[in-house]
Amino acid sequence: MPTVLRFAGLRVVIYPNDHRPEHVHVIGRGLEAVFNLNCAAGPVELRENYGFSRREVRQIRGAMTEWLADLCTAWGRIHGIA
Repeated sequence: MPTVLRFAGLRVVIYPNDHRPEHVHVIGRGLEAVFNLNCAAGPVELRENYGFSRREVRQIRGAMTEWLADLCTAWGRIHGIA
């Protein structure tokens, strides 16, 4: 499971054998959330949340939006699309 980004003590992971739509798993402190990227223009959307507060989800979504182009590129590279 390649970690493609780290911030605020969290890891953003893309699983190589995972399915569409393009999405990332955000993992840290025993919590996890899954965000659909909606490549290439967004918006980044929360799909699943296992323990993050609403405030944390907003902060994570903001970071994912900031890094959207890089995350979409990483998804394509990891899945042999780009």
